[in-house]
Amino acid sequence: MAMAALRREGRRCLSPLTSPNPIAAAAAAAVRSSLIAEEQAPCGVRSISTQVVRNRMKSVKNIQKITKAMKMVAASKLRAIQTKAENSRGLWQPFTALLGDTPSVDVKKNVIVTVSSDKGLCGGINSTSVKISKSLYKLNSGPDKETKYVILGEKAKAQLIRDSKKDIELSITELQKNPLNYTQVSVLADDILKNVEYDALRVVFNKFHSVVSFMPTVSTVLSPEVVERESEAGGEVGDLDSYEIEGGETKSEVLQNLAEFQFSCVLFNAVLENACSEQGARMSAMDSSSRNAGDMLDRLTLTYNRTRQASITTELIEIISGASALEG
Repeated sequence: MAMAALRREGRRCLSPLTSPNPIAAAAAAAVRSSLIAEEQAPCGVRSISTQVVRNRMKSVKNIQKITKAMKMVAASKLRAIQTKAENSRGLWQPFTALLGDTPSVDVKKNVIVTVSSDKGLCGGINSTSVKISKSLYKLNSGPDKETKYVILGEKAKAQLIRDSKKDIELSITELQKNPLNYTQVSVLADDILKNVEYDALRVVFNKFHSVVSFMPTVSTVLSPEVVERESEAGGEVGDLDSYEIEGGETKSEVLQNLAEFQFSCVLFNAVLENACSEQGARMSAMDSSSRNAGDMLDRLTLTYNRTRQASITTELIEIISGASALEG
């Protein structure tokens, strides 16, 4: 209302085209031009910058809510999986004590089993597994050697399919669609053993230590033939002959059963450990995102307050200038 009254008063006072006082005439012309420009300007021009900042602040607040919710969901899933992962460590440790873990064994047919996640937003755990897998591929490549990939998880598949598509023997996704259990993983391990020929299976996964710490790990499972060969050569599995076999089974049959059971136990532990690492990394990533959103919100609030204050100051200056021109 004050601005409308000021416009009416200004039009009434500035209606003459000439004025005996040249200074008053110049001031009147300036006020008239500002009033005409304001009338012709579209509605909301002065507040357009503050409106943009408000929209940006609203978007950042919504993102912060999403990241906080994802952190809470990851924390609840981590508590459920961590107990299973810790209990599963007792399954493969006896095999390591009996058959050993020989990552440096030299064989002709290597199969690299890369365990990854199906979803993103969990830091660099999938990239780490892919890098380790590629390094193993280079180390075990040669003119008389054959190395193939078996991929568990969508993220590792998306990275390895770019430059190693011809070396991918088998790809399995949506592994964590249902709650993980040993029966599910043992069926999966049986499918892998039926579809690939191997001398050594190298399982690449991320071993869980804490929410902010995980260790890239490689577990090696040898075929029964390689185990028997290493046993005869007196390697790390040379103490195998000291055990007495009961039930009428031959040594090769026992080794075949042990190899299959060992792979299913190692894969079960690897899947659970990687799932724990995924949820822990997602918690850390979402926590960092929430903090970054809070920092951005503080900066946007400061920018909004400054812009709003500048707009108010401009309004006051225009009102005072117009009043001064009218009084002069």
